[in-house]
Amino acid sequence: MKIVRNIATLVALTVGILSGCAQGNSKTCCTQSAKVCCDTPNACVNDTCVPVAECPDACKCTNIKVGASRFDAYVPALKGKRVALMSNHTGIVDGRHTVDHLLEQGVNVTTLFSPEHGFRGAADAGEHVSSGVDGPTGLPIASLYDGTGKRMPSKEVMDNIDVIVVDIQDVGLRYYTYYCTMVDLMNAAAKYGKEFVVLDRPNPNGMYVDGPILDMKYESGVGRLPIPIVHGMTLGELAQMANGEGWLAEGAKIPLTVVPCEGYTHQSRYELPIAPSPNLRTMRAIYLYPSTCYFEATPVSLGRGTDFPFEAYGHPDMKGRDFTFTPRSVPGAKNPPQLDKLCYGVDLRGVDPDAAIAAGINLEYLIDAYRDLGMGDSFFRSFFEKLIGRGDIRGMIEKGMSADEIKATWADDVVAFRRQRAPYLLYAE
Repeated sequence: MKIVRNIATLVALTVGILSGCAQGNSKTCCTQSAKVCCDTPNACVNDTCVPVAECPDACKCTNIKVGASRFDAYVPALKGKRVALMSNHTGIVDGRHTVDHLLEQGVNVTTLFSPEHGFRGAADAGEHVSSGVDGPTGLPIASLYDGTGKRMPSKEVMDNIDVIVVDIQDVGLRYYTYYCTMVDLMNAAAKYGKEFVVLDRPNPNGMYVDGPILDMKYESGVGRLPIPIVHGMTLGELAQMANGEGWLAEGAKIPLTVVPCEGYTHQSRYELPIAPSPNLRTMRAIYLYPSTCYFEATPVSLGRGTDFPFEAYGHPDMKGRDFTFTPRSVPGAKNPPQLDKLCYGVDLRGVDPDAAIAAGINLEYLIDAYRDLGMGDSFFRSFFEKLIGRGDIRGMIEKGMSADEIKATWADDVVAFRRQRAPYLLYAE
């Protein structure tokens, strides 16, 4: 039976769609204004379509093909095998989910693996996602984010699989959990002798490397590998590195295949066609994410429960602020920090995306709120060390060090990691 699913159904579950270049098309866009794409040979500048020749190079999107769209490169190798697919609502090619394409082409998909936010992408951050059945396909879903603390699928699930395929859109941050789920499945593949395939997608934060390398004593559900906060790698590159560096359990190696993107480099400005999770709804939020996520370990709201999550921060007791907002219970943020309380703070929606990228990790926002509230060490929860990845940065903030001074302390980590990752890169820097 031919399975057809309308992309609008998936979009509705993501809370919002990001404007920009659609996957696999030949459109161009102006990323500086983040306006809707105009058809080639035009581009959009300040809401007006102009010839591409008149648009700055930085505003042009290349015709990037994601790995999942390259069917001839991987579907033949899946034929005759029992396939498990780890994906979610971002696993889309030409308006349809990758699982639909696989089934239509005769691939025997036996299991779906769901990460944080679930297979259809509707669950809150950290919300437990139960195993079950995928309604549109009838396939069983084995949740890897069900709150049991188990990182490994059961033997019964793995016995029904020959190869695990991953197709999911990441945003390139160490604390963004999709890669953690991928690594857990790589460990399962090693334990049970399974093949592993990554259908690669671009990294929207793949233009740079920044942040301290994770001190592995802070390993957690938001940090699984000894990598910087902004690692600048795609999931395919990261899978190769985890495999090659012996980072899997007991230094195991697995039979790994990566189907690369075409037309992508690490300087490509790739705008996501679908929000990767309920609260990362815009490209500005994704570019600010390396600087704002640390508020998750404080009493400060970063806009969950508003129309601009990760594009603002505030607290009821912050002083001298003209900007206000009130977090509400909404889909994707059922119980946000400072629920139903009027917060005073800072609106980051005016931050230029290019400036956010150039700044990299910017702790000025966190330091601003820390100094304003005057809460001392009670400002931070232990979750902060899991996010930042080191045990000494909290103290640096408390001692009054500036954001630039703190950034300088991980400069050697950045240099060392760039050297270490070089053999695993699939795309030009």
